[in-house]
Amino acid sequence: MSKDLVVILTALNLEYQAVRRKLAGPQVHRHERGTRFEVGTVQGTSCRVALGLTNKGNHSAAVIAERAVQEFSPVAVLFVGVAGALWETARLGDVVMATHVYAYHGGTSEDDGLKSRPRVWETAHGISQIGSHLARVNDWADETLGPGPLPEVRFGAIAAGEIVQNSKISAEARWIRQNYNDALAIEMEAAGVAQAGHLNGAPVAIIRGISDRADGTKSSAEDRNWQPRAAANAAAFATRLAVELAGEQEQIAMARADRDRTAGEFKERVSNTAHNSTVGIMAGSVKGSSVHMGTHPKVTGPVDLVAELGGFREDLKRHHAEGILDDDTYRESLAELDFARRTARENSSASPKAAMMALKRLRGLIADSPELTARIAPLVAAAGELS
Repeated sequence: MSKDLVVILTALNLEYQAVRRKLAGPQVHRHERGTRFEVGTVQGTSCRVALGLTNKGNHSAAVIAERAVQEFSPVAVLFVGVAGALWETARLGDVVMATHVYAYHGGTSEDDGLKSRPRVWETAHGISQIGSHLARVNDWADETLGPGPLPEVRFGAIAAGEIVQNSKISAEARWIRQNYNDALAIEMEAAGVAQAGHLNGAPVAIIRGISDRADGTKSSAEDRNWQPRAAANAAAFATRLAVELAGEQEQIAMARADRDRTAGEFKERVSNTAHNSTVGIMAGSVKGSSVHMGTHPKVTGPVDLVAELGGFREDLKRHHAEGILDDDTYRESLAELDFARRTARENSSASPKAAMMALKRLRGLIADSPELTARIAPLVAAAGELS
């Protein structure tokens, strides 16, 4: 799978549905061991998301998170859902994005009591920076949820254990206040996902909507009111974060392609643009002539674009035959390329833009191949100029 995709995982069906409503065209993707994901795009964007359900608990979440990373090689893994607030700082409905995650059940039992042995995972710096930016912009909230104060984003620690915490006076509650009193929220999956991300080199973000206060006041009536709203708020922030992450990855791929193209400029063949022949230059300089190095194809209309895309299809085929592109990447790349060619051939007012978006998705799929990325870049630009 390509590296322009973001994995979003949830523990509850309520949370899953909140994210799924943000996706367009979700398609089932089954892991060979039976785990079911749905892959779609965030509505109104080209950002691809693989959505999965882990069920409750750190152990289950860790297994599914690792499976998702191995299956999709994503830009990042976002764990999204609801949690209980440990302090009054966060209001019901607010969103907490973890700066770090505590696995709070680690400890050692000694004669004078239980000693804490915490494990901690910090959120990747790049994701934290994007999250802070979105909080400052503050235009991510889903206004279709009806009246009520707009949610705010809080940043702080999240504590993850193996029990449902619903008391302020229990031994577990006192233990958390004593050893993890900077935690804003508490839940049961973040530590497993964070560990899976750490072991597999995948950035992880934990995003939780506050649905209760974990203080014994939780009730069925309150759950019916606050759980859907908190889940929807978390889903709104998470999908916006996914779009930003995918966009940043695309910019990085474009910059890398530009660097590779510049670095290889003088290693490429010299093309006579009048006759498309290969010539050699023996002199140190050429005066009174125009010599174009590594010239990209000139596209002046849809017909030219279709022809160039046909040539690029042969490039994909060659890279697949040489083992540079795996079967899944090759298949998805052909699908995007064929869609771009069909839309360009239609020659309607909307077709160049549709072709450009397909080529951008294709560029993400082939980001690991500098040669292909450099080859597709001028075609993306040409489609954009035609729109």
